[in-house]
Order: sequence, then structure tokens, then C-alpha cells
Amino acid sequence: MSHKNPPRRKQGKPSTPSSQLRIIGGEWRGRKLEFLATEGLRPTPDRVRETLFNWIQTIVPGAQSLDLFSGSGALGLEALSRGAERTTFIEKDTAAARQLNNNLQRLKAQNGEVIQADVLEWLESRQQDQESKYDLIFMDPPFRKNLIAPCCELLEKRNLLRDNAYIYIETEAELIDPNVPAHWHEHRKKTAGQVTYRLYQRISDSEI
Repeated sequence: MSHKNPPRRKQGKPSTPSSQLRIIGGEWRGRKLEFLATEGLRPTPDRVRETLFNWIQTIVPGAQSLDLFSGSGALGLEALSRGAERTTFIEKDTAAARQLNNNLQRLKAQNGEVIQADVLEWLESRQQDQESKYDLIFMDPPFRKNLIAPCCELLEKRNLLRDNAYIYIETEAELIDPNVPAHWHEHRKKTAGQVTYRLYQRISDSEI
């Protein structure tokens, strides 16, 4: 009896597994999109997104939004689906940024821009006199990396926020004080499992 050798598997780089996120409201409600399940990437859960967008439902339409540490883009995509005028996504990981661009193309979204860059470096490079200012910021950085405070400082230093802008920050639950600027007033706060999420409103310069 002869024994045939098993067929050899093709050699190549292991592919990064993909997962799905679901848009939960607005124009693309129910659409499912793939994102790369890279290490440390944890999209904001559906129930947290639903709560957040209930909080900001009157703010999103027409807003200029900025999604920092965008990862899957769940927050910025949800904002576009619900009528944001434009969302700028900042994501350091090349593969994640490429996938996010692919998803914008699938949705035929002309008002989303993906910038593959380190968030702190990108913020530092902004010019103070540039016209681009944002009404709505999403900030969901890797946990326990002490990234919140420097990001907040640069948003103010580079004059990127409109008066009365809203800033959403997602952190590890044990972080008691994310150390935001004194004139950012905590509007809402909630904890779900190991995540605490907060919504701040920036008090306008004339009111400081």
C-alpha cells in the first residue's frame, strides 16, 4: 500500500482575523462592516454607542467631528450615519486605517477622511490659525497609556475646538480623573463593565 504525502499548505503571511461592527442608527442603520481584530482594538460596544448617541442626538446633525484613535471607526461612522457633516478619522495602524477607508468606500461616504498617523504627532502638527475646528470629538485611546491629558492639552493649544464643543472620552473604569481642562464641564458619565465613558462640554472662551 502506498502512502501519499498530504498536500502542502501554501506558505504566506498569516492573515489578520476580521470582526464585524454594526451601525445602530441613522442612514446606514443595520449595516454590518468588517474591521481588523488587531491587538488592543476594542470597538465601543453597541449599548455604549447607543447611550452616547442618545446623549448627543441633537448635536450630531451638521457637526464637524474628529475621531481620535479611531480603530474600527465605530464612533465616527455612527456620527456620519446620523448626519454629521464631516468626520476626520485619525488612526496609527496602517492596516486598520486601510480597512476604514475601504468601509467608507463601501458606504459611498464622501464626507469621511482617514489620516494614518500617530494621534499626538498629528495634533502637535496642527497650526493654531487653521480654519478647521470641531464641534464633536471622540477619544477612545488604548487603556492605561496616559494619553488623555496630552490630547486634551493639544486640542486646546492648537485651537481645534469650537466654543461649546462636546468631547466624548472612553477610559478604563478605574481611572477616577482623566485630567481634562478646567473649563470642560462633565455633562454625562456612565460605567459599563470595565469601561467608563464621559461626555464633556467645553465652555466657550467668552464664558471662562
